[in-house]
Amino acid sequence: MSIAAPLVELDAAARAAVDQAVELLRGRRIAVLTGAGVSTDSGIPDYRGAGAPVRTPMTYSQFLADEPYRKRYWAGSHLGWSRFAAARPNAGHVTLAELEASGIVTGVVTQNVDGLHIRAGSRRVVDLHGSMDRVTCLHCGQTFDRGAIAERITALNPWLSDADATMNPDGDAEVADVSRFAVPECSVCGGTLKPDIVFFGEFVPPVKFEEARGIVARSDALLVLGSSLVVNSGIRLVGQAAKKRIPTIIVNRGETKADSRAALKIEAGTTETLAALREALSA
Repeated sequence: MSIAAPLVELDAAARAAVDQAVELLRGRRIAVLTGAGVSTDSGIPDYRGAGAPVRTPMTYSQFLADEPYRKRYWAGSHLGWSRFAAARPNAGHVTLAELEASGIVTGVVTQNVDGLHIRAGSRRVVDLHGSMDRVTCLHCGQTFDRGAIAERITALNPWLSDADATMNPDGDAEVADVSRFAVPECSVCGGTLKPDIVFFGEFVPPVKFEEARGIVARSDALLVLGSSLVVNSGIRLVGQAAKKRIPTIIVNRGETKADSRAALKIEAGTTETLAALREALSA
């Protein structure tokens, strides 16, 4: 497998924090919660990170109610899809798969929609917010591969590749004029297609969240990687760990909403921290 991004050395403070983490985690079954910071080394920017532009995402109700919104969404999402499709798992993704294979990690709950944990070899993955790799019909429930839908969009809109568009860091694009964009329909029933991701204003499916809770319930520690924990579903899992009286360790560059509830906070990149943890915990 081709791996994205070389490792960066931990500084002395981070190395000392990793040593503390090893003492907390050794001999425990570890549930992992990942956010956008895990995928930055794969070239997918963290759109909530420092310096990221302020975005006003499309809401679920807007997507459902208004065809011009669906045109805008699909046109921009299609142009940004190539970034997600070309992204490769980085060494952090691979390390988590290896830790799962060795029985140290019980499973990965991810807030990311890039599908990189699966591509890296992780087997027990709960994608809380869905996956950009899938498209679902809102009428009949049929699921399609995103690549197949992308081919249909290209065929329906050959002009789009030359359109006036601005790329955004979260894998989307702003297309200046979408008036002639042809939105793909479900090939089974003619219904409305939607990427299998959770929009703003849309709830995480209860079945998904229960799967995530199950991973934490079967574990003796929670390791949070690259998430600011702004999204409610992540904070709820930290709360579950607290009620279970198991330690939560957070690895993130910058403040998170659960820093005060963590047994340990490591201010460092996730890829290099995971490499150090694997070396110590596998010894």
